[in-house]
Amino acid sequence: MNHNHSHHCRIFTDIPLNDHADVVLSAEQAHYLRNVMRLAAGANVTLFNGYGGEYDAEVTRLDKSGACCTLATQRKVNREMPCRIHIVQAACRSEKIEHVLQKGTELGAASFSIVRSERSALKLDGNKLDVRLARWRKIIVEAAEQSGRTRLPEVNWYASLDQAPATGRALVLHPEAATPWQAMRTELRDMTDISLAVGPEGGFSERDLRTLATSGFQPLAFGPRIMRTETASPALLAAIAAII
Repeated sequence: MNHNHSHHCRIFTDIPLNDHADVVLSAEQAHYLRNVMRLAAGANVTLFNGYGGEYDAEVTRLDKSGACCTLATQRKVNREMPCRIHIVQAACRSEKIEHVLQKGTELGAASFSIVRSERSALKLDGNKLDVRLARWRKIIVEAAEQSGRTRLPEVNWYASLDQAPATGRALVLHPEAATPWQAMRTELRDMTDISLAVGPEGGFSERDLRTLATSGFQPLAFGPRIMRTETASPALLAAIAAII
């Protein structure tokens, strides 16, 4: 098993991991290792559980009944951003939210709040919400496995904009904002938490902007062009990563 290949086979598990422990993987993970990655017993994989660090592991059993791994010692790697960036994404079409979750996880976002705004078509509650949250978490897990994240971003749903958390320095993307990105760069370098609010297709309404202002979100202009809702947070995450 060459190391390059094993590097790509990272598996998230939500069980406690300890040096030299034996770990039983889920049936879905066993299927993935056997039938997608075409691995066999003796292969090397990497396991992580979102609490930091990761473990090299050897697959000790892999057959139709399941998979077992033996862990080596923890590698205390940290691939997280030095500043926690919280994405507040106004609810929009499902595939756009999924794009934001996948790309945002790859680019280092610490959390996602999906929130209804005045122009949001998406309404979720009860069982429908549970199913959607499970799907969103699965997308985040897969993106974290692929991109080398050692911690998993959280995702939460808020039924109204006034519930959206304004953690740390809170900014709302607005093309006509008085404060341009260039003016914020120096200040953002020193932040431990930044919240970025992004509107849905059609943008935030005036009422939305007043609600966000009351919660402490300051308008920020990021470039002279209007970005699609699913482009904005990945673009800002990359821009912030480049300056901190």
